[in-house]
Amino acid sequence: MGVASSRGPAGDEPDVAFMRRALALAENGLGLAAPNPMVGAVVASAAGDVVAEGWHEGQGTRHAEVMALDAAGDLTRGGTLYTTLEPCSHQGRTPPCAPRIADSGVARVVAGARDPNPVVDGRGFGILRDRGVEVVEGILREEADELIAGFARHVLTGNPLVTLKMAASLDGKVAARDGSSQWTTSEEARRDVHRLRARAGAVMIGAGTAVADRPRLTVRLDGYRGRQPVRIVMDSSGRTPADGPLFDGSAPTLMVTTGRAPKDAVAGWEAVGAEVWVAGDGAIRLSESPLFEFLYDRWKVQEVLVEGGPTLAWSLLDEGIVDRVVLYLAPKLIGGESAPGILGGKGIDSLADALALENVRIERIGPDLKVVADVHRDR
Repeated sequence: MGVASSRGPAGDEPDVAFMRRALALAENGLGLAAPNPMVGAVVASAAGDVVAEGWHEGQGTRHAEVMALDAAGDLTRGGTLYTTLEPCSHQGRTPPCAPRIADSGVARVVAGARDPNPVVDGRGFGILRDRGVEVVEGILREEADELIAGFARHVLTGNPLVTLKMAASLDGKVAARDGSSQWTTSEEARRDVHRLRARAGAVMIGAGTAVADRPRLTVRLDGYRGRQPVRIVMDSSGRTPADGPLFDGSAPTLMVTTGRAPKDAVAGWEAVGAEVWVAGDGAIRLSESPLFEFLYDRWKVQEVLVEGGPTLAWSLLDEGIVDRVVLYLAPKLIGGESAPGILGGKGIDSLADALALENVRIERIGPDLKVVADVHRDR
């Protein structure tokens, strides 16, 4: 079967099928590629057969397109290269991909997302077109953009993508009256959360969650080869004891605190290997703190997953820190006025002041519903 030309943004069926495969391949870079974007690539011969595949595993390694081209050899001639992201046009730790692709003899390049990096942003496509290669953009663009969301957010703004993850019963309760909350959602939903952690460079909780749940906050997926996210605990008063899974050395732990924390609490954290960030003497306000800049300089964090409780969730929403909300809803009803809901804090004064969400997506994860939405606000 030959590869048909694309007729528009949706793409012909072969283009869509090959791009879906490229998107799946990109996931091999989960937890490995950052701070580079995850990218997947497929080479189809002129006859329309897959002859090679590739993905990117991190700085200094071959880019997905080059891995695929190297594997394809002479079978690239007259074929099509499918890539989830526009080929790079600049020299980094590896040579630029666009000239290498043009030299390979492929007739077409089909891409998902345009590279948001201002150093590239269309220049890779320009090089290919100038060399006579047909370029088709935007095949499965939404999926391709989602793959690089953290990278795009950081390269365009200097800030990480901040995702607030919450899990609740269908009536919005995160725990019962007695405080029990494990497990509200299903094993399938919890496995999906581990994928969110793998995508993120850091996972953030508050002191209340650290004390009550004693979580590990690590990625525990079968066959996972990527780095573990930085574990961030927001503890302004030194409530978190320096023991338990958060301090087991399996991942970096950063305690974000204030001058109000007792010196012995800070010393205890440091004694077990945690780093400590003192964010002034008053309330911690991330919108006024260089914490995110520090996270990138220290660990190249481009995406932060917030798994805290209702108090931290509302605090970050109120500050305008959150970019995206992921809510898992279990088919259960808990009820009770004293049972905590997903958001605490003061809340809004009037419905007219409610935080608007947009680009809402809903899917089934096992028996649960997963709701993903972007926080609508001026950037």
